[in-house]
Amino acid sequence: MNRRDFLHKASIGAVALAIPNSFSFFKEVPMGIVVHSYGSRWNSKTPSAKYPGFTNAVELLEHCHKIGAGGVQVVVKEWTNEFAKKVRDRREKLGLYVEGSIGVPTKPEAVPAFEQEVKNAKEAGMQILRTVCSAGRRYETYHSAEAFTELQKNALKSLQLAEPVLRKHKMKLAVENHKDWRAKELESLLKQVNSEWIGVTLDFGNSISLLEDPMEVIQTLVPYVFTTHVKDMGLDEYPDGFLLSEVPLGKGILDLPKIYALCRQHNPNVTFNLEMITRDPLEIPCLKEDYWATFSGVPGTDLARTLRMVRQQKYSAGLPRVSQLTSEERLAAEENNILACLAYSNTKLGLK
Repeated sequence: MNRRDFLHKASIGAVALAIPNSFSFFKEVPMGIVVHSYGSRWNSKTPSAKYPGFTNAVELLEHCHKIGAGGVQVVVKEWTNEFAKKVRDRREKLGLYVEGSIGVPTKPEAVPAFEQEVKNAKEAGMQILRTVCSAGRRYETYHSAEAFTELQKNALKSLQLAEPVLRKHKMKLAVENHKDWRAKELESLLKQVNSEWIGVTLDFGNSISLLEDPMEVIQTLVPYVFTTHVKDMGLDEYPDGFLLSEVPLGKGILDLPKIYALCRQHNPNVTFNLEMITRDPLEIPCLKEDYWATFSGVPGTDLARTLRMVRQQKYSAGLPRVSQLTSEERLAAEENNILACLAYSNTKLGLK
């Protein structure tokens, strides 16, 4: 048994015995904001005096400091060294942390460009880079078992190409469970890579779309957690499966205090980053044949459990929708959701 396996088994048992009522013994910082929480405002084309758009990481930092967030997770792509230094200087003056979001190399000749982005991230003061190892949502992007097997092979190759760069620059890469990999599949990928520099961006709710129990996902992936995408989820029925939507923290089905405690138990330095995406609910077409193209090994009991959860924990107020709103109303809804989530993290999780 290696160290990671030992810690996995030992700490899961410890948390199961006692989840603390108070988390004050950890050095807390306020919850950070993932750039995707500002899907309407990031590079917004809507002129708004009250909700001006953000065009770069510095502007996002300024705003997140203003609303009381502890940091940001933002895309690092085609930055100059000068801009990276500007991000670092502003981050230090504001007292915020910065994490990156980055693509991984798909072939050897892409490694130099990847290394340059890692160097820029390091110059900006980043220690963790979030990534994904897929081309999109599994049930929308991959339409055969062979296609998903090819993805798995390519993902392993990409992480193996990235690992020496990460080790050289002492930068952590955190692969997100991004509606693509089931928890055990992602765990297997990480075990194959077997690097202290490659772990997980633990998204609290994405894997419901893959018919997984959210707490089982947390327990499987939390030993590898470097950073998080904090969210709460609302559910509803629709003819081809179910609807899934981010909702303000505390309003959905997830046991956020327990998830928080598990993350802290496994990694006291883990960061908590809000990904509150204000949008129409996503359709999860789990009753359509094409959905199952890559899920041949998933038992029917997982489908039954998920649909039972949807029926029993349906979002009573009706899942929020924004497509009918004006651009200004959508910007307002986005900001209000983020502020409500920050307030919850402060009062209920002690992130302040």
